[in-house]
Amino acid sequence: MSDNIIAACHRLIPQLSSSSRPITADELKEIVTSESTVMFAAHLDGEIVGLLTLAVFRIPTGLRAWIEDVVVDERARGKGVGDALNQAALAEARRRGAKTVDLTSRPSREAANRLYQRIGFVRRDTNVYRFDL
Repeated sequence: MSDNIIAACHRLIPQLSSSSRPITADELKEIVTSESTVMFAAHLDGEIVGLLTLAVFRIPTGLRAWIEDVVVDERARGKGVGDALNQAALAEARRRGAKTVDLTSRPSREAANRLYQRIGFVRRDTNVYRFDL
């Protein structure tokens, strides 16, 4: 695994979640070698400035996709990086035959929520639950 990808993860993920521990090289390798996940990295001026992970999985009602851990470096926001990452993920989900692509975003991430709506994501009236293990 490339040192610059690990370094980018260590620099970017805390901008998304202050409670997450740093990803290890083995964990990153597991993500990028899995058939069910794709990690996208956005580059600007030779530097990785954004990350997005797409999970694609089969359930009884069809092939689904989920976008997770979208983060754009504070210095690169407003430059189309988030849009490019999402468009690449949507294209890959479409290529794999997914019926839908879902994501969640905290209400406090106002710019991200505007981006998702501008791209065409529709806010669903649903409850999201979490069970910590």
